[in-house]
Amino acid sequence: MYKKRTSIKPLLEASQIFKVILVTGMRQVGKTTFLRETASTEDGASTEDGASTEDSASKEDGIKSGAGAPKTTRKYVTLDNPKDEQMAKEEPEFFLETYAPPVLIDEIQYAPELFRYIKMLVDMDDRQGLIWMTGSQQYNLMAGVTESLAGRVAILDMLGFSLYERDDKAAAQRPFLPTKTPPALLEKRNLADTYRIIWQGSFPEVIGKNPNARELFYSSYVRSYIERDVRQLLHVEDESAFMKFISCAAARTGQELNLTDLARDADIAPSTAKNWLSILETSGIIYLLKPYYRNVTKRLTKRPKLYFMDTGLCAYLSAWHTPETLESGAMGSAFFETFVITEIIKSWYHNGRRPHFYYYRDSNQTEIDLLIEQDGLFYPIEIKKTANPHKSDIKAFDSFAKLEKTGYGSLICLTDQARPLTAGANAVSVWDM
Repeated sequence: MYKKRTSIKPLLEASQIFKVILVTGMRQVGKTTFLRETASTEDGASTEDGASTEDSASKEDGIKSGAGAPKTTRKYVTLDNPKDEQMAKEEPEFFLETYAPPVLIDEIQYAPELFRYIKMLVDMDDRQGLIWMTGSQQYNLMAGVTESLAGRVAILDMLGFSLYERDDKAAAQRPFLPTKTPPALLEKRNLADTYRIIWQGSFPEVIGKNPNARELFYSSYVRSYIERDVRQLLHVEDESAFMKFISCAAARTGQELNLTDLARDADIAPSTAKNWLSILETSGIIYLLKPYYRNVTKRLTKRPKLYFMDTGLCAYLSAWHTPETLESGAMGSAFFETFVITEIIKSWYHNGRRPHFYYYRDSNQTEIDLLIEQDGLFYPIEIKKTANPHKSDIKAFDSFAKLEKTGYGSLICLTDQARPLTAGANAVSVWDM
């Protein structure tokens, strides 16, 4: 059963404004399914009960075009197909004649040679939404897009399913900001079910599946995608060294990044660790949360906090074999924080927004887990694995308010319902974000 994605609204809006749309993100988060399902409807609108999958339409039949494109079938081609990849690389003009717009080009990163010809093609056509593309290897992909398609392409980031998408409430999801009255639209889960979802992860292929299917998926994912794509970019010859590195990184989710310690534990040079982390970040596997400093240069040079963008993948790599051991183990709080951070990121990305996120820590070790900068205000967010929140948990909010103008704040935790902690902050359930 196809699950609707929050990203449909920014996709259709962008297709009215831009000639080229690129949906990018990790492999297997549902980019292709999302675009094919959206394009399969006559007017580009989302269907309530659509059940198509990546295999639901053939390349030959095409798929109906989305908003902003003419009312004809949108062709589909994937560059995972070696013959089409070869044609795109060696005969780009013939490729774009064969798959003339409107078209969906899947895995565009395999033929960056196309970008120059796409630019020439769309510059001669006044229609919007001509070319939809997906791409997974952001490191090389974005360089080609920036160089060739600047001003012509809208870039949308997609992650795994958000809680709203999981609960079939995708249309209701908005970029998260703390408010006095949270939306309270999601089904509440208890502690055990919450950690089962954290341990399971957010890839479409694991949601609703049994633990054996999850194990098989992540094992295959690591070998088929991380090793193939990321190692190809890095030219890594020692496979075991890279796997040890990424496992060491997974064990540090939710923590301030100490590059020297990570390199030492992975038995690699700090320069190698820095390079490999950069690839993981640009591939969408990790997120580095920058620290807040009034001095912008310090924000770029001081240590970030590391978060894996999928908690299921992170749990697999760090060898947590059950949700119960994860919840009660030494990393239970770090995974809960990672889960909340990534859900907040999804709420922004899937609405087509790029947020300004930071964490705060001063010389007295006063810390705020997340600051969201919006319209001249900083919204403070604390994250704690507790069902009994107290105002002492957010005492750092007052310290930070002496530095910047702050908006309403929240403590996101396991409380059963939202409750005020101070005049300017409340405690909110993770299920009420």
